[in-house]
Amino acid sequence: MIRKRFGDVSHAKCAQTALKRLRVALIEGHEAAGERMTAETIDTIDVLMARYVAGSLPYPAHVLVRAHLEIARANHSFVAGLEDMAGDALEDGVALPLTRRLDRLAKIFETAPSDDHAAPAETPGVFPTALRDFVGFDETDIPWRTKMPGFREYEFESDGCHASIYWIKPGRKIPAHTHEGQELTLVLDGAFADGDGRYGRGDIAIADDTVDHRPIAESERPCICFAVTDAPLRLTGSLGQRLGDILGL
Repeated sequence: MIRKRFGDVSHAKCAQTALKRLRVALIEGHEAAGERMTAETIDTIDVLMARYVAGSLPYPAHVLVRAHLEIARANHSFVAGLEDMAGDALEDGVALPLTRRLDRLAKIFETAPSDDHAAPAETPGVFPTALRDFVGFDETDIPWRTKMPGFREYEFESDGCHASIYWIKPGRKIPAHTHEGQELTLVLDGAFADGDGRYGRGDIAIADDTVDHRPIAESERPCICFAVTDAPLRLTGSLGQRLGDILGL
């Protein structure tokens, strides 16, 4: 698959593709929320933004995108354009009969009030406001658990997804792995690199079962990320490499 970060998107080239995906996502609506992110494959940032605008992402993924927009504000014009396209698509679309009326109404009433897609101005600190509001604390209060030498994590389940905030020691390698589903990773501080590129603050890395990588935190400072997955990871590489990576050797 294609792995994209914020700076790789060509908005003009992506607009028509995003519009097609947006129409699909608008039809899916809230039915897709809480289901696997791969119900409609997210292979590029423009597709991710289309799902965000349509409201068809699981809530942790929605928060991840909103936090990205809060950090990487240059992407707002693309999202605003998608919102205009969504309005036009709804106006031009053919009305469909409403099915599962009571279930849909119950879903609407269970959903927290939505604010505008445009993100607020970035606040000082590592956590964007969207993430801080979601987890209920700031980066200084994260209840870390050390999983491996040089690797700490806070993890939880939400809306059918596994979400985690993790801290990687400078220069630390993450054990080589692939993904049984889809993974979205937002860099909050520092940076990491793998065979496909470098990801710094505000960048989103997208990975699935076609990606086998071994991310390495840059040596200048720790790397802190927020990740959302819809299926477990699977370790790869030789046994010796796995043991060395787990032990941080």
